[in-house]
Amino acid sequence: MKNYYDVLGVPKSATEEDVKKAFRKIAQKYHPDKKGGDEAKFKEASEAYAVLSDKKRRAEYDAYGKTFAGGAQGGQGFGGFDFSNFSAGGGSAFGGQNVEFDLGDIFGEFFGGGGGQARRGRDVSIDIELPFKEAIFGTERRVLIAKVGICDVCTGSGAKPGSKVISCKTCNGKGELRETRNTFFGAFSSARTCPKCRGRGEVPETPCAKCHGEGVIKREEEIHVFVPAGVGDGEMIRMPGLGEAAAGAPAGDLYVKLHVQPDTRFVREGNNLEMRLSIKLTDALLGAEHRLRTLDGDEQLHIPAGITHGALVRVKGKGVPYSRGSRGDLLVRIDIELPKKLSKEAHELALKLRAEGL
Repeated sequence: MKNYYDVLGVPKSATEEDVKKAFRKIAQKYHPDKKGGDEAKFKEASEAYAVLSDKKRRAEYDAYGKTFAGGAQGGQGFGGFDFSNFSAGGGSAFGGQNVEFDLGDIFGEFFGGGGGQARRGRDVSIDIELPFKEAIFGTERRVLIAKVGICDVCTGSGAKPGSKVISCKTCNGKGELRETRNTFFGAFSSARTCPKCRGRGEVPETPCAKCHGEGVIKREEEIHVFVPAGVGDGEMIRMPGLGEAAAGAPAGDLYVKLHVQPDTRFVREGNNLEMRLSIKLTDALLGAEHRLRTLDGDEQLHIPAGITHGALVRVKGKGVPYSRGSRGDLLVRIDIELPKKLSKEAHELALKLRAEGL
C-alpha cells in the first residue's frame, strides 16, 4: 500500500502548510501539461494530497492506513483526488479557505497557457511540386495564395483614411486586461488581450470602410518563393512573417512543403547522384569512352579496361550542390550486357578466351 507521506516527501508530523508546499512543488514538476511531466506521479501526489490536506481523512489514514469519508465518490479526479470539493467561493479540503480552484487555469498560467501570451497571425502552409533538376540546382517560384493580409486602404490602422485613432477606453490604452485570482497555490495575476482593441491600445474614431475597422482583410497575395539548391523531398521552407496578418500583432509564418518528382535516370544518395550505365562486354574487357547525359549536360566518361559488373565510376563535382559552392559526385554504376546469342566467329573467340583462362 502507498505511503502518502513518502509520496509527498514529508514526515508524519508535517503541518498543513508543509503538506501544501510539498504538493505544490511536485505538481509544478510533474503536471502532465508541462514538458517532461509525469501523469502517473502527478496522480499519485494528487491522491496523497487529497487525503493529507483534509483533517478528518488524515486522522483516519493515520489510524487505519485508509480513509472512509468520500473514498470512492463521484467527482473524483486523478487517483481519488476529489475535485468536486474545490468550487469557487466554497469550503474546500484546504482548511475551508475561500478560494477559486480551476486546475486547468492554474497550470495554464504556470506553463504558458495564460491569457497574456503575445498574439500573432496564423501560420499558412502550402505545397509545391518540383522537378528533380530544380530541386538539385534550386529555383524560384511565384505563387498566389489567399490569406488574411493588411488592409491596403488603411494600411492596418483600421481607421478611415484622414481620420484618427483614439485610445481604447476598455483597457485605458494598455492593450490588455489584468486579472488577479486567489488559488490554493497563492495569488496569481494573468493578462488577456483586450477584446475591444485586440491588443493595439487604440481604436479608430471612424472605421475603415473596406476592412470595417479590423485593419486586416482576406485577399489574394503573390508570394515569391526562393528554393535553395539541394533540397529533398518532404523538406519545409519557413518564410517568417509571410503568413496571415493580425491587427496590432506580428504576422504568422508561411511554410512551403516541397514535393520532389522522381527522375528516371538519377537517384539521390546524400550529396551524391547515382545512375546506371549499360555497356557491352567488349567495352568492359578493352575499355571505352562513353558520352554521358548528366544534369549539367553531356560529359565524356572513360570506362577502364577490365571493369566488373556493378562497379562504380565516379564523376567528381557533378552531384548535389551544398555549402559554399561545393558539390557531391555523380556515381555511375556499370551494367555489363552479355549477348544472348553468339555468332559462329564470336563463339570461337569465346572458346579461345576460355582456353587462356579468361
